[in-house]
Amino acid sequence: MSQTITLRRPDDWHLHLRDGAMLKAVLPETTAHFARAIIMPNLVPPVVTSDQAQAYRERILNALPQGADFEPLMTLYLTEDTDPADVAAAHASGLIYAVKLYPAGATTNSASGVANFDNVRAVLEKMAEIGLPLCVHGEVTDAEIDIFDREAVFIDRVLDPIRRATPGLRVVMEHITTRNAVDYASAQDDTLGATITTHHLVINRNHILAGGIKPHYYCLPVAKREEHRLALRAAATSGDNRFFLGTDSAPHTDANKLLPCGCAGCFTAPNTLSILAQVFEEDGALDRLERFTSLNGPAFYGLLPNDATITLEKSGASYPDHIATEDGPVTVFDPGFDLHWKVL
Repeated sequence: MSQTITLRRPDDWHLHLRDGAMLKAVLPETTAHFARAIIMPNLVPPVVTSDQAQAYRERILNALPQGADFEPLMTLYLTEDTDPADVAAAHASGLIYAVKLYPAGATTNSASGVANFDNVRAVLEKMAEIGLPLCVHGEVTDAEIDIFDREAVFIDRVLDPIRRATPGLRVVMEHITTRNAVDYASAQDDTLGATITTHHLVINRNHILAGGIKPHYYCLPVAKREEHRLALRAAATSGDNRFFLGTDSAPHTDANKLLPCGCAGCFTAPNTLSILAQVFEEDGALDRLERFTSLNGPAFYGLLPNDATITLEKSGASYPDHIATEDGPVTVFDPGFDLHWKVL
């Protein structure tokens, strides 16, 4: 068995960088390994216009570590007041690469999201016309729907009707967590892709709840039963070009994670590649790791893979438990096992 593996430099197709002091602290953890990332727009206030996206992009570029080679791929936050012309102009200029749909109240900073999907019909039709992808947080928010069922219900009640009503719309099912989502994505044409996170390949809901609540494993969509985790691993390691890496690395300070109503999110940017190499090796799929991390995502977004490469060595890896920010420490995701692969 080879003790090294070399990949085209990966991209992260779903990333939270936050802003201000948090942005400055967490950005180097991504730029150390990733060449590009789709940047989530759920700031406070959210990034809803092209001017706001341009300003946020400039803040990211200004926070880059010296010598870093990294391109932030910006997105707009879809609201019921989003202007289709502004979206089209931002896309034509090369500023944005997707629009993000949050059902109102689905996750962190999603209060400005969509409640009435009829009110965004014109935007979706314009996006289908110009080939701009819609990135979807796939959960309904109805109080009567169990939190573990919200992704499956979203597919039937919202996602499939949107795609049928808007032919040609390119859609990314983000951070999928269920066999239902894997099965749906696997049956679709090339206008649909799906991102899978690092942590959903590793944890199920027992890891969050059994033996005491583990707040640093709490994320949205929440981890599901073991059968769903195994379905995600099978999809990620299959080589199927519909599935690609979106870490959903989502830093929160420990103070905010450990509140009585703690924030959702796992901070996986520092150790994602080490974890993935181990997962793919365990599943006999190291030869397909590059497809998941570096090839399938660019292909869906109509971009070329990165020319640069990155090498991992099987010699043991260690990562700090926390990173420091001016706002307080942020806990790094603990996969619950020793890591054998490290990035050179």
